[in-house]
Amino acid sequence: MAVPCWLCGRPTGKIIVWHHPIPKSRGGRDVVPMHPICQQTLITNFTNSELQRYGMDVEGLLANPIIRKFVDWVAKKDPDFTANMVKKQR
Repeated sequence: MAVPCWLCGRPTGKIIVWHHPIPKSRGGRDVVPMHPICQQTLITNFTNSELQRYGMDVEGLLANPIIRKFVDWVAKKDPDFTANMVKKQR
């Protein structure tokens, strides 16, 4: 039985990334299961400071229009679906 991804809620596939919602560099200890593409989307769109502020608040992340658009897009994809991410310019 696959565990659900913390961000998108889809069942995880063959590869599960154990993501620290609060970055380890910011004292985070808890880990949550995620698809690699979902973790990459967070890392691409948020700094460690921003991720620390969101913490375990997945609803807060989903309120971000970029993350909402991604989750809506990835919702119908296979659990093992992957794609290259483009890092946003800061």
